[in-house]
Amino acid sequence: MVRFAPTPSVDLSLESLRIALFNYMYAIQTKDSMVVRIEDRDKKQNIEGKDQDILDMLSLFGISYTQLYYQSQNFKYHLQFASTLLDTKKAFICFCSEKELEAKREKAEAEGKAYCYDGACEHLSSEEVLNNPKPFVIRMKKPEAAISFTDTIQGKISLEPDAVDAFVIMQADKYPTYNFACACDDMLQGISYIIRSEDHLFDALRQEFVRKSLGYNQEIQYAHVPSILNDKGQKMSASDDISSVQWLLDQGFMPEAILNYLILLGNPTPYEIFTVQEALTWFDLKAISKSPACFDIEKLRLMNREHIKRIPDMELSKRIGYACDNIGKLAKLFTEEVSTTREIKQKIDAIFAKKSFYAAFEKESKLLQELILQAPYFEKFDEFQTYLIEKSGIEGEPFFKPLRFWLSGTEHCPELALLYPLIKTYLKEIVR
Repeated sequence: MVRFAPTPSVDLSLESLRIALFNYMYAIQTKDSMVVRIEDRDKKQNIEGKDQDILDMLSLFGISYTQLYYQSQNFKYHLQFASTLLDTKKAFICFCSEKELEAKREKAEAEGKAYCYDGACEHLSSEEVLNNPKPFVIRMKKPEAAISFTDTIQGKISLEPDAVDAFVIMQADKYPTYNFACACDDMLQGISYIIRSEDHLFDALRQEFVRKSLGYNQEIQYAHVPSILNDKGQKMSASDDISSVQWLLDQGFMPEAILNYLILLGNPTPYEIFTVQEALTWFDLKAISKSPACFDIEKLRLMNREHIKRIPDMELSKRIGYACDNIGKLAKLFTEEVSTTREIKQKIDAIFAKKSFYAAFEKESKLLQELILQAPYFEKFDEFQTYLIEKSGIEGEPFFKPLRFWLSGTEHCPELALLYPLIKTYLKEIVR
């Protein structure tokens, strides 16, 4: 079983979508289950409705799951597991205040040392603990042996005991910390393969330590996916527009193209343009590069253009706010000029928008408008054009520039001979 565990405090990022996608693909390939676990542990940070936004986004991208959990439903189990660790002397109660810890941290920094909890409360007697009225946290005792596992992408990962602090597992407000909650939840839900960002690589070691301390011996496999870098070669942050899935959608990038690009990043593929269903026949987590991949929006534009050409005409028409096969075909004509559905919609909206007269040839423009509105139906553009020339007596630039303007709303557009067959039934609506 695999899981995708988003936090309902931020919009779905491109990296998170990539992790959700890889979990989904692995589940499909192995005929296993996928859990979505909403990590609503930090009530102060949660944004109302954000969980549903994330679920809606997964649905938009065709990422389905078999179970949905909210981490807060497991809080009672987190407390029970913490009590078990206290009873077995694998965790201890710590009364050190934030002020005291900060003073020790500053002292260590002044001495040029890395701060590590000094175990001040680890050996308190039961009586000292019971008679202390101060707020407390629960900490894990340091491991006695190295913690390690083999990652599908990153290889052998290990952490020596001295590199592990006596980290907090339950906060003073009785809520679990991130690593403790994740360790318990993955154990409770029987997760067998954890696919997530490389940012969590060393979190995984701490979580392994927690589970083993609780006596959980079921093996969990890991695949930590390298980060996506922005155009400056830096790890993406919330300040990068391109890190937001919603921003990409608003710009007119299609879900199919975004998914295609996310699979392609840092991954040798047999060809560049494909669907998720096609990728399922050859996708392999082991093939993903260990190195971070740079996001190239121009590359995504090229891929988006190809996916626009691929989808059915009626579907494309609906995505830009219309409902006609010919409008879908018309939209595909504009891929010679632009590469997103947003840009295409602007082009088609201009065709149907109310127009002013073409200023450079106002007299000719008015005459052509009258003739077009009165003209009989013509199947072919050549017949339509011949009729207008004969009736107006206009030729050359004074004819073609106003005509192009009336039929497209702009001075530059695909060849009128290509445009006309797709808009001929709408002429009375267009030339207004």
